[in-house]
Formats: sequence, C-alpha cells, structure tokens
Amino acid sequence: MRSLALFSLCVAFSPAHLVAQGTPPSPPVPYSVGAPVGTSPTARASGNVKVFGAIHNAESCSYDAERGVIVLLNRGVSQRVLANDAFVSFINHDGSVHTSRWIGVQPAAERASLTPALTLNDPFGSDIVNGVLYVSDSDGNTSASDPRVAVIRKFDMRTGMPLGQLRVERSPWLNDLAVAPNGTIYATQTGGLALDSDPLAWQVLKITPDGAVSLFAQGLPLRVPNGIALDPHGNVVVVNSGDSAVLTFSPEGQLLRTEHAAQSGSDGLVIMPDGTKYISSVFKGGVSRLRPGGAAEQIASSIPTAASMCYDAAARQLVIPLNEQNGLAFLKLP
Repeated sequence: MRSLALFSLCVAFSPAHLVAQGTPPSPPVPYSVGAPVGTSPTARASGNVKVFGAIHNAESCSYDAERGVIVLLNRGVSQRVLANDAFVSFINHDGSVHTSRWIGVQPAAERASLTPALTLNDPFGSDIVNGVLYVSDSDGNTSASDPRVAVIRKFDMRTGMPLGQLRVERSPWLNDLAVAPNGTIYATQTGGLALDSDPLAWQVLKITPDGAVSLFAQGLPLRVPNGIALDPHGNVVVVNSGDSAVLTFSPEGQLLRTEHAAQSGSDGLVIMPDGTKYISSVFKGGVSRLRPGGAAEQIASSIPTAASMCYDAAARQLVIPLNEQNGLAFLKLP
C-alpha cells in the first residue's frame, strides 16, 4: 500500500502538471567536457602517477598537435544495447591516460539535456583539420527495424562543443574519412555484411562544407574500401580491406596510381609529408611501409585487429587502435 501511495503522489505532482500550473521548466544544462586524470578543484595527481585504460571499442584516433595528445574515439557499447554511449579520450605519448572522457563525460541519459545537445553513437573514422574534429558516426540501428543512417559530426577541438552535423541519407554508414583544408570531406562506404559482396556498395563519397553529397568513386578497383587519407599533393588515397590495393585518385576522381600493401585486409592509412604510406591490416594484423616508387615492406606483425591508426608526430610513432581488444599498439618509426 505504501508503494501505491508514493506512485499516486508522483503522478499528482509530475513535471507536466507543475508546468501547467505556471512553474517554469528547468533551465538547460550547460555543455561541459571532462578534466585530465587526477585533476580536482584543489590538486592534481603527482608526476609519479600514471593511469592506463580509458579505451572501449576504439576504432580510430587522430593526433592533436596543439595539446600534444592522441585523440581516441571510443565506440562504447552497441546502439542496440544503449544509444549515444560513445566518448572521446585523450591519451599521452606513452599510452597513459591524459583525460579518460573529454567529450562524452556525461551519461547517455543526460546528453540530450545539454546545450548544445551531445550525440555520439558509433564513431568510426576521425580527422582533425583547422581546429575541428570530424567524426564519421551514425544514427539509428537501435533495433533490427531501426534504419541506420550515416552522420558526419563536428566538434570544436578547443572547447569540445558540437559544431553541427551533416546527415548522409544515401548511406547506412561511413567508415573512414579525410578532410581537405577547405572542409571538403571524403569518406569510404565499406559495405557491411551482405553489402561486402556488392561492388556498387563500395563507394567513396565527397561531401562539401555545405552538406552537398556526391559520388566520388564506386565499384572496382575499390574492393571493400576502408582507410582514406590525403597525400601531400591533395590527392585522395584509399586502401581496400578486400584486397591489398592502395589507390590514389585525383581530387576530381580520376585513378592515378595503384600500389599494393604487403598484406591484404587494409584498414588504417597514414601518409607522411614525403609521401611514404603506412598501412595497417585489420585482418592480417601487420603494418606495411610503402615508400614513393618502391615496393611495400612489412614492418610489424601480430597486431590483433589493427584498425584506423594515426601518427603521433611528437613521439614519431604510429598509434593503432586494437578495436574490440580495447587497447592501443604503439609502433616507433625511425
């Protein structure tokens, strides 16, 4: 009986009832980001303390030269378990945690009440250009009957605040992305499940800053396209996870060059200022180095589920998310 009485009381004085009686609604919750590990209003952890972790199903990373940290995109749990659960971590050069949750410190249930609201569902590729973090995310897929739709989300790298989104209705999901200095986005549609066998589903899309979407490349020689990056000349380079091809397209979409990684199953792609390419294989677990005009050589092996890596310029190392392994691999370069 006591429980029933409490339930009746809650109904009688629900928020909707109070608003109807003239009580103003609660003010929106201001947007905030997480603080570095060990930070409190009065003290910071001593220098002899290091914390490792803050990695949950990470698919990609980018390097923030301003802060000198690795920006790690954590996918969190599946959309079908809990929507809007993803978050962004800052990782130090040695793999220790700088900030466990920078974007996404709030629980999923609170994110819609923020000003601006925060949505980060299932992030895959990422890139930082001109102080903006671009993320290939998606909406939907909360159940078998809920369609999945690709969304490019943007965040201010200074404040972490959302800067808007570009919804790509024609694509169920986009994998990796690369962003030109003028804000033009090139993104791979890898396929996914049954689409992996359909060449028409293997696409690279071009998205202008105003949200206009066009087909940049489709079908062979794309074969389950995955990683993408811009070379020093502004060309668009794509690596296939369905074979070992490394494809270089002009900004207009003309195929200029076909090279090959040392392994098939490519995922991550890093291009250095001299044109040297590093390619990680998510299926074979190695890293290839491809110098301009040369043949590929395998420089690392036995890296489980090596996903979309980034280059930590200050430490001269490749940082490789291990996907469902919930870890990072670090590969020093000479």
